[in-house]
Amino acid sequence: MTTGDNARKALAEALNVVLADSFALYFKTKNFHWHVSGPHFREYHLLFDEQAAQILLTTDAIAERVRKNGQRTLTSIGDISKRQNIADNDAEKLSATQMLIELRQDNLTLIANLRVAKELAGDAGDNATDGIIDDWTDQAEQRAWFLLETVQND
Repeated sequence: MTTGDNARKALAEALNVVLADSFALYFKTKNFHWHVSGPHFREYHLLFDEQAAQILLTTDAIAERVRKNGQRTLTSIGDISKRQNIADNDAEKLSATQMLIELRQDNLTLIANLRVAKELAGDAGDNATDGIIDDWTDQAEQRAWFLLETVQND
């Protein structure tokens, strides 16, 4: 394997972590969307749904960047669970504030993983992935910001 092949493989591995975390974050955000309650129900229900939709929209592009680098992407829920850094939350009852705080932290985790992938994209000379990661990072930063500002009202 050449240095370029190794760099593309390392990038693909990092992107698969981003993809696993994106699916984990998507499902957790939908979970909270389904189970939020309280005086701000409508506002949070809609916020979580909007954020989940945005996250889901990135998943295909992430997987395609892996494939365009000649590597395999995620194949199953089990594959996601092996790679994800974002913890599942199966709690039966969680306050809306706890949901907001947890989702903000999870978006910050995703941002950190995106930054690792961006560095590896540069190492691999993959300008397309390098550029699109900026968009994904900006979206995650905006989600984290909205969640932070929302929780400060509670």
